[in-house]
Amino acid sequence: MAVFILPDAQEDLLSLQEYMQGKWSEADWLKAEDEIFEKLTLVDTGFLTGAPVQELASVGVFEYQNVFISHHKLVYRRINADVYVYALAVYRQDFPTLLMKRLLKI
Repeated sequence: MAVFILPDAQEDLLSLQEYMQGKWSEADWLKAEDEIFEKLTLVDTGFLTGAPVQELASVGVFEYQNVFISHHKLVYRRINADVYVYALAVYRQDFPTLLMKRLLKI
């Protein structure tokens, strides 16, 4: 089993890091980063299963799931035994637009 953080999700992480270090402190960022990777470990090992992404499930697409991490939503898809992370969205983002750009590549 492996976790793959796709390039767009990597950009999300870098943006979050930049934002948090600009508004708070490096210690706050490190705590948030630890929480993100702890959740990913739980997803990867199967101890945590996210719910289907509501916006996609409403049109019959159930393989994309999300888990919540404090103020963030992590969107992933399991393919065989591997976990692919598509997005790390903050609550203030327009999530349907983010999904359109990321998952549907529109």
